[in-house]
Amino acid sequence: MKLIVSAGGTGGHIYPALAIINKFREKEPNLEVLYIGTHNRMEKDIIPKYNIKYEELEIYGLNKGYFIRNIKNINYLRKAYHKCLKIMKEFKPDLVIGVGGYVTMPVILASSHLKIKTIIHEQNSIPGKTNKILSKKANIVFTSFKDTKDYFAKKVKVVYSGNPSADNVINLKPMTKKDVGFNDNPLVLITMGSLGSMSVNKKLEEFLKLANNASFNVLFITGKDNYDEFIKNKKYSKNIKIIPYLDNLSSLLKSCDLVISRAGASIISEILMASIPSILIPSPNVANNHQYYNAKSLYDNGLALMIEEDKLDSKKLYSDLKMLIKGNTIYKNIQNNLNKYEKNSASEIIYNKVKELIK
Repeated sequence: MKLIVSAGGTGGHIYPALAIINKFREKEPNLEVLYIGTHNRMEKDIIPKYNIKYEELEIYGLNKGYFIRNIKNINYLRKAYHKCLKIMKEFKPDLVIGVGGYVTMPVILASSHLKIKTIIHEQNSIPGKTNKILSKKANIVFTSFKDTKDYFAKKVKVVYSGNPSADNVINLKPMTKKDVGFNDNPLVLITMGSLGSMSVNKKLEEFLKLANNASFNVLFITGKDNYDEFIKNKKYSKNIKIIPYLDNLSSLLKSCDLVISRAGASIISEILMASIPSILIPSPNVANNHQYYNAKSLYDNGLALMIEEDKLDSKKLYSDLKMLIKGNTIYKNIQNNLNKYEKNSASEIIYNKVKELIK
């Protein structure tokens, strides 16, 4: 089988794409994979490390209010489209997969024009503009959330698969509390993504002071860019550890008792797969406010709590967290709902549907 995969811009697109590729490699020993990404974003450094052939496109997103720049960017899009046509005519893929980011636009348009079987995966609860447009060109659209189907046109074939990133929780060897230097007391993990959030970190400084010598442990991940400034002139008790980043975060989730996190699609999918109660603080600085809608979807279904960043208060968070850790009714209800939540291997579902599609 020959496979072209395209995704770019953020880990929220790239790591689900890698999970899909890994599943296809597992099932198809003679698989040939070609990855199409941008020339200047993180996928260009990540993908080649996995022994995956990489083709780059010079392409930029469109921005409201930048008329002249957008004209130039449309020209880059046109050139990228013609480059994709050339790549596909030479590579002759059996299937093209788009997993998000504006780089997928010329890729999916080209595969559609050449009548190559094409699928898309949408990670967020409300689809982005690119995937909404491209969905009409795809044979199947896979989603991470069940209710995302309502946002696509009726003629679009939509299949709920879950997020392939969650397969990490299934496949990785679990990391224990002891592995990160803690005893068996309840463990609260706080993470705001790989880069962290300076604004949230600032708000949670008081929370950490309140949590000194508490009956639970806290692993606080500041983000690489914020670590040095955050720990300057600060000391905490043994139940609190501050680190900049954790490479294998997915493997620790099953050992946590509560997660306080942003509401990116990947971390949400892993929280659901690990059945860990969480307090989600959606970032207000993302396109289409999709983290808010991701978090709201879980909150509305009794699968998590949600606090908007402008309403985040350290004292109230500490008070609520103590009650949750003790296993109050809210915590128990969330835990029960998580245990009942349907847990799929998204990559397996995608692979099986693809085999039906291209047979």
